[in-house]
Amino acid sequence: MGNRNVNKTLQGALILSVAAFIAKLLSAVYRVPFQNMVGNTGFYVYQQVYPLYGIGMTFALSGLPVFISKLIAEAPDLPSQQQVARQIYRWVWGLALVIFGGLMLGADVLARGMGDRQLAPLIQMVAWMFLFMPDLSVSRGYHQGQFQMLPTARSQVVEQLVRVVVILVAAAWATQHQWSVYRMGTWALSGGTIAAVAALVVLPGWRQRSVTTGKNVAHVGRRLLIEGGTLCLLTAMMVLLQLVDSFTVKNGLVASGMGDLAAKSLKGVYDRAQPLVQLGLVVAVAFATSLLPALAEAQHQHRPKAFKQLTTTMMHIALVIATAAAAGLISLMPWINRLLFGDEQGSGMLGVYMLSIILATLIQTYNSVLQSKNAYRLTVVALTVGLLVKAVVNHWAVRSFGASGASWLTVLSLVVMFLVIWYGSPNELRAGIWSRPFIRKLLGCTILMVAGVRFTAMLLAFWWPAIMTSRLAAGGALLVTIPVGGLLFLGLALSWQLLTVREWLAVPHAKAVLRLWQKISQHGGK
Repeated sequence: MGNRNVNKTLQGALILSVAAFIAKLLSAVYRVPFQNMVGNTGFYVYQQVYPLYGIGMTFALSGLPVFISKLIAEAPDLPSQQQVARQIYRWVWGLALVIFGGLMLGADVLARGMGDRQLAPLIQMVAWMFLFMPDLSVSRGYHQGQFQMLPTARSQVVEQLVRVVVILVAAAWATQHQWSVYRMGTWALSGGTIAAVAALVVLPGWRQRSVTTGKNVAHVGRRLLIEGGTLCLLTAMMVLLQLVDSFTVKNGLVASGMGDLAAKSLKGVYDRAQPLVQLGLVVAVAFATSLLPALAEAQHQHRPKAFKQLTTTMMHIALVIATAAAAGLISLMPWINRLLFGDEQGSGMLGVYMLSIILATLIQTYNSVLQSKNAYRLTVVALTVGLLVKAVVNHWAVRSFGASGASWLTVLSLVVMFLVIWYGSPNELRAGIWSRPFIRKLLGCTILMVAGVRFTAMLLAFWWPAIMTSRLAAGGALLVTIPVGGLLFLGLALSWQLLTVREWLAVPHAKAVLRLWQKISQHGGK
């Protein structure tokens, strides 16, 4: 029976991981055509209010369902599971009504705080999505707690598909009919509510009237606040940093002497970083957290040596993939910027922002390790301190150094969060994870990869000058330089044994790469 439960857990984790990957990929990719249709100012309008939706989406999509599924799985029988779900449902409805009322009544105050009173209708549009949060989060969590992952996976993908379609249709219609960017933004943000309805349609219900009432679970409200709140906040870490930017970047630019329209446009350029960072995080975190079920099993079976080994493997894989992704994006940013957004404006500040991929990946991966040990307080402290740094200093940094100041503050805030988590963790979760040879090899692989990519780019620019001005040519150059960088990094990592064989085998599909490398090495040695 134990093995059967473990197998169901592993299969369920895989299904949810694939669904989450697809949902996050859709959430990142749509922003590129959207920005191309509505321009920098239209993108600014949408991105100013998006963090409020992003927080709600995080609550309903991943944060609360994970916490609820844990409580459901702990319940001994079906009546108790139903009772737990009903208790949480009441608490989440209370939370949803408070947020809905706060956004509806406080929309003007929030819009003024963002430096743009015309954003108030967009904020009120986002508020409606929170009324669907109780049913979405409890239904997903209930089915996950019963090891039924397909309903949640299906609803996640449907929700994101519908939202993306609504957003892009609204942008296309607004462009064709010459709507104001604020009217366009309001309709685009309605996609969140419409998508929530679609997700509910494909989710099976969780209430069963024939079930007798189970016992109330003590301290549900407190656990919802502490454990559920921690899961939600950490999952929404990057969105919370974006929310601080919504209140400080445009205002800081205006305070520095920039005109209102120019500040809106530059904030739209700054927001180009979001889809790029999200793509980097999706890939890095997906690979690293593929080991989470095995980590949870090692913790459950009280095998500290296996737990430490898996933690080290997760952190190594996370750092390697995130560093390679960030370094590649930084070195190719001018061409990526031109291909995706039509010009190279803001490539420097976008490059700085890409460093957050490394730090956010490490924080999320390490937080997963702490969660498997039911350690929540440390991550809340880390997130609070990091957000305070961002909130207190960001306006000054933007006023003093322009939008680049906000990029550096995001990186600094994430550094603070990681240091708090790292130094506050038990010694057994820190000792031996990072070794000097590993760091030296990683730096060597990264530096040589960047040098190889830049050299290839110089050769292409010499033979094909159009890549410096043409959007299509920039795309062609990326088709050459990205494989060159990827293969160079992979070859160096394998030849220098950056990861151990055990660590390589923990990466999905790495076995085939190792076999190929072994054949190449044997052939080269002859």
